[in-house]
Parts: sequence; structure tokens; C-alpha cells
Amino acid sequence: MAMMKRAASSSVRSLLSSSSTFTRNLHASGEKKKIVGVFYKGNEYAKLNPNFVGCVEGALGIREWLESQGHQYIVTDDKEGPDSELEKHIPDAHVIISTPFHPAYVTAERIKKAQKLELLLTAGIGSDHVDLKAAAAAGLTVAEVTGSNVVSVAEDELMRILILMRNFLPGYHQAVKGEWNVAGIAHRAYDLEGKTVGTVGAGRIGKLLLQRLKPFNCNLLYFDRLRIDPELEKEIGAKFEEDLDAMLPKCDVIVINTPLTEQTRGLFDKNRIAKCKKGVLIVNNARGAIADTQAIADACSSGHVAGYSGDVWFPQPAPKDHPWRYMPNHAMTPHISGTTIDAQLRYAAGVKDMLDRHFKGEDFPEQNYIVKEGQLASQYR
Repeated sequence: MAMMKRAASSSVRSLLSSSSTFTRNLHASGEKKKIVGVFYKGNEYAKLNPNFVGCVEGALGIREWLESQGHQYIVTDDKEGPDSELEKHIPDAHVIISTPFHPAYVTAERIKKAQKLELLLTAGIGSDHVDLKAAAAAGLTVAEVTGSNVVSVAEDELMRILILMRNFLPGYHQAVKGEWNVAGIAHRAYDLEGKTVGTVGAGRIGKLLLQRLKPFNCNLLYFDRLRIDPELEKEIGAKFEEDLDAMLPKCDVIVINTPLTEQTRGLFDKNRIAKCKKGVLIVNNARGAIADTQAIADACSSGHVAGYSGDVWFPQPAPKDHPWRYMPNHAMTPHISGTTIDAQLRYAAGVKDMLDRHFKGEDFPEQNYIVKEGQLASQYR
């Protein structure tokens, strides 16, 4: 598995088959691997919680396990540019692990340099930091820990909806500054009950969000390429919308829950935002590049979008002059929704399981594959 290299298209299947066998033989003979992990730095917070494994210092809690088997494990947060630590290790790395929270952008150029690379793992969900077509063409396997942080992200989305709806942040800032101006908060604070909430995408996270919104007695809508199971749809009370542009004007709140693909990049541009109801609230914990950066900033400034909240930016980390840092009525944070301590433990365990399977030449759980044997997962096609 995953030892596949640049093969002529006419013989891909036979090469994949022989490559899989070859890999098993190498693993059986105890071949040692170089694994490179790219994570955010924990700094002074690294020692405050023994379960804080998602940072450089925590290294997913797998260093001792890997090194006890003779593998080399390099961990860094330095990922950008030709002189970065990641760049130095690309030519002889067998496995690269990254996270959506501090993504190592594995471009076609980097893949071309990575002559020993076999496997790209995402510690979390969302592998759009990898050039998936280039990875598929190179015969690499790309996988992520599907389901590892869906609860974490869905809970965070619900929190952001309420923060925007209740105009929470101005009140918090008043408390910090020693001010007291109820009118400055109340003039644009609303109940969630009775509002129409639409999710663009109803996969694992979208479904969990809809389930969590049900007790708030909202009108729930969803747009997706696939319908939810009819029984679950009925239980949640959500209505399927076949046309995204027809759904948008109905919504008081829009939540973006779709993967970043060629089709969804820039999906919320100036024209699509104009189709939304004036005063709409938008939550985006999916990927920053799904929304046009300047279009969102302009819509928040004009008041057409009454509030925008999310934890995803493009690029990441976001530069200090990113327009979303300074637009009015936002509740943005760094990319943190899917890296709670609970989520870290889940995706660390998932990464360890897939590495163990890889070393043994075994397949991963099918839902974890993003690229397998030259084919992209359906959501990225």
C-alpha cells in the first residue's frame, strides 16, 4: 500500500498491485521510515495539560512509539518557504502529517521533490492543503481521521450562531473596558427561536449541527448534493433545498459546511452574497477560501451581512493585514474549533492507527481515504 510511484497510466493497476506486495515485504523486513509532523507550537501552554497532544511539543503523543520501532520522527511548525524545516525534509520523507489548524501546504512542486513520499495524513478533517490531483497522479495515499472532530466543530458553530444572534461581543468588550451601555447591545440582539437557519452542506458536521439546533425551534433548511436519510430528516425537521440560490434569501443564518473543492472555492462571492437576505448572519468553520475575502469584508461594512463568524482563513495563519481582522461585526478566531483536547485525543489515536496499518501494509478504514490508488474521494471530485 502507498509505495506507488510515478507510473504510466497504461500500467497503473498492475503497478499498484505489485507495489502493495512490495510494501508488505519491506514492512515485514522492518524497513525504517522518516515521518515529518507539522503542527502549531504549544509554547508556554504545552505543559499545562498532559493531553495537549496536538501541538509540536505534544507531537500527537506518538514519538516514543515511533522511535521504539526505529522510525525517525521530525516535528516542526516551520512550514513556509524554501528554507523552512519542512522543505529540508521533503526529499527523504516517507510520511507527512499535518493538521487543518496549521496546514503544511503540500503543493505539486513539493510532491515532485518528495521522491520517497508514500503517505500524507491529516490529523483532523479536511485535506485541501494537499494538491490532491498531484498526489493522485504521483500514486500517493492521502487520508484523514474522518469523524474525529465533527462534534467539536458542530458545537463551535452553534456557539458562533448564538454569539452573532445575541450581539454578544460588544457586551463583552464593554465589560472589559469598564463601560455600561445596554442600548449599544440590545438594538441588534435577537432570539434564535423562530429564525430560519440554512446549512450549505449536510455531511457529518452539518447533520450534527441541525440536530443541535432542533431544540431551539428554528426553521431548518439544508442544501447538499445528497439528501439526508428520510427518517433522520423527519426526526430533525429539516427541509431539503435543491437550489442553493433559492435557499439563501430565506435564511436569517447561513452556516457553511462544505469541503473546499474546485467547485466550492469562492462560492460565496459578491454575487452570491447579494442573493442573501439583508442582515444575514454567516458562520463559516469549513474553509476560508470558500468565501471571497474582500466580498465578505465589503458586505459586513455595508451591513448587508450583519455578522460573520468563523475560525477558518486563507491562508493560515492569517496575515496581520487580513481584511477579516478589521471588518465590523465579526466574531473571528484562529482555527480552533476542531482542535479541542477531546478532538486532539481522537485524531491522535486515528493517526497512530493508520501509521500502524501502513507499516504493516494493511488498509485504512475506507471512510478515511481522500486519495487511494489514484482516485479522489467523491466529495473532492
